[in-house]
Amino acid sequence: MKPRLVPNTLAVLVAVAVAFPILWMVVSALPVGNFRRVLTVENFALYFANSVVVALVVVIASGLIAFLSAVALTRFNFRFRTTILVLFLIAQMAPIEALTIPLFFLVRDLGALNTLGSLMLVHTAFTLPFAIWMMRGFVAAVPVEIEEAAALDGASRLTILYRVLFPLVAPGLAATSVFSFITAWNDFLFARTLIISATDNQTLPLALLIFFKPDENDWGAIMAASTLMTIPVLIFFLLVRRHLSTGLGGAVKD
Repeated sequence: MKPRLVPNTLAVLVAVAVAFPILWMVVSALPVGNFRRVLTVENFALYFANSVVVALVVVIASGLIAFLSAVALTRFNFRFRTTILVLFLIAQMAPIEALTIPLFFLVRDLGALNTLGSLMLVHTAFTLPFAIWMMRGFVAAVPVEIEEAAALDGASRLTILYRVLFPLVAPGLAATSVFSFITAWNDFLFARTLIISATDNQTLPLALLIFFKPDENDWGAIMAASTLMTIPVLIFFLLVRRHLSTGLGGAVKD
């Protein structure tokens, strides 16, 4: 038992360190008046709905594109395939802050400032490299013989794609969807940069700025709003957790 005492103690300390800020946030938000001030903010429900729409669109778009791209990179031989995979890794290394200003000018030239579509496009683009790289492991783990057997039975390429391969890599889609959802849901930087004047298109993280006041910050309301922001993430995680453990295990297969 003694050899396991040190790692177990370290694990408990790490768990406490991770859980303490969350516990502090919830306890600070508990007074009912804090939630009342948050829920009575004008357009708070609209900000919440905007965040839900952006996050769900990013999850669906990035999942579908990542799935099709992973199939192409795994099942087809073409020039520069390895180069494309390396580029995905390089894209992950670029700091987001360094790309904010160029993205602002690009979105402005496209005439998409102050729109939810700009946030959907940017978040989808930033989640795709990780999603594609991860989905490639899941697709590669599926034996090609299964697809060949379906083809011998007369199934078309499209049927094989969506009725044979898609269900087998669904755990991978669940794992990548968690990453995409959290990235889009918690975003403040791009929302603050691309949504400048259209208050009707602001997302929930921007609503927190209402409680940061020049004279004194309303920390109770800030904690209450942060707690409310955490609930959809937990709900989404609970919806996909059944596939998550299998999905993360399949990501290491090749």
